[in-house]
Amino acid sequence: MKWIILLFSAFSMASMQAQISPGVYHALDSINGHTHKLKIDNTYFIHTIYTKSPAGFVKTIGGFYKLENDVLAVKLEFNSNYEEDTTTAVELPVQIVEGGLVFVGDNNLFFKKNPEFKQPLDGKWLFGTRGPDEGQERRGESNSRKTMKFLMDGYFQWIAYDTETFKFSGTGGGTYTSKDGIYSESIQYFSRDNARVGAQLNFTYEIKGDDWHHKGKNSKGGPMYEIWAVRK
Repeated sequence: MKWIILLFSAFSMASMQAQISPGVYHALDSINGHTHKLKIDNTYFIHTIYTKSPAGFVKTIGGFYKLENDVLAVKLEFNSNYEEDTTTAVELPVQIVEGGLVFVGDNNLFFKKNPEFKQPLDGKWLFGTRGPDEGQERRGESNSRKTMKFLMDGYFQWIAYDTETFKFSGTGGGTYTSKDGIYSESIQYFSRDNARVGAQLNFTYEIKGDDWHHKGKNSKGGPMYEIWAVRK
C-alpha cells in the first residue's frame, strides 16, 4: 500500500507540473525588439506581439488549447495574419520552468509570469448588444462574428474576428483597473491606429448577473453604452 501511495503521489506531482499556471506572461525578443504577451486561463490562449518604441502592432493569435507531452496545441479562433499564412491551428513546444515558461525553438524565448492581480471584470467577455437592455437580440456565442475582451491580472485585450471566415477586424490592449464602478484602460497596442497607444480611457461599469454594462464616451466623444456577457 505504501508503494501505491508513493506512486500515486509521484503521478499527481507530474500531472501538476505539466499544467500551465493561468496568468499573463511577457517576453522580449532581443533579436528584433518585439514584446510578446501571453494571456492564458484554463482553456484559452492568446499570444500578441507588438513593439513599444516606435509603437507598432505585429500579430495576435488565440483560441482554445490543450497541453500534451510539452506541446501546446491551439485550435485558433483568430489569427491577424490569416490572409498571409492561412493558419488555423498551431503546435508550440513549451517547457514549464520556475517563474514562467519557455517557447522551445532555435531561439528559446523565456516568458516571465506577471504577478497575480485579481479585480472585478477578470475573465472572458463577448460583446452582446448596445445598451440599454430592452430585450433586443444579442450576438451571442453561436454567432461566428465575435468581439471578445480578455481581462486578467491587470491586462486587457479586445479582439474582433469571425470564426468561420477568419476575417480579422482589429485588436487593442494594455493595462486596466476596475474598482468601485470605474473601469480604466491604458493602451499599449492598437492594430488600427498606432497613434492611440498611450491613451488613457475611463468608463463606468456595472455587473448585472452575467452581464457587464459598459458606459462612457467613444473615440469621437459621443455617448457609448455596451453590454458584454460572460463567456463560459
